[in-house]
Amino acid sequence: MYFDFQITSNQPLSVLARSKSLCTWQEALEYVKCLPYGRNKSRSDFSLVLKEEKGSCSSKHAFLKALANENKAKDVELILAIYKMNSNNTNIGDVISSSGLSYIPEAHCYLKINGERIDITSKDSSLYKIEKMILSEESISPEQVVTYKVEFHKSFLKNWIKNENINSSFEKVWKVREACISFLTNSKK
Repeated sequence: MYFDFQITSNQPLSVLARSKSLCTWQEALEYVKCLPYGRNKSRSDFSLVLKEEKGSCSSKHAFLKALANENKAKDVELILAIYKMNSNNTNIGDVISSSGLSYIPEAHCYLKINGERIDITSKDSSLYKIEKMILSEESISPEQVVTYKVEFHKSFLKNWIKNENINSSFEKVWKVREACISFLTNSKK
């Protein structure tokens, strides 16, 4: 699947992209994909992906969806999914297994372009490892990665703990989840 357009908008993200010599969607996609994984200083400022030269699944994909919106590119969706994160499908070492859990439902963002899933979290990202583990998937706006994604994820985890009779508190499971993200961040440096 090949999808491309010129970045011609005079809105802020498009101007910033062109200042980095990113003149097409494909150039922006490849550039962002090669940036290191890491949380940005602010979840709500998508320009930080280019300014700090790093990003998470949320910030990188929200930036690209916002860039597509600025350029009136249709057929680009930002997707929020919950999948069964474990050491087989995510580079988290033995963090989950050492906690006594087999997996943790994790929120993950990616794009759907003309209905095809695309993950640009890192240069070696692939949805192949998680696609059969997806528990939930919905289209969201870039702004929803700021608070909605976190609240949805926390609510999903609380229901999972209750429905699956997990013998851990939400706080303990969230702490394990944060340790997974820390492991992932440090392994990508």
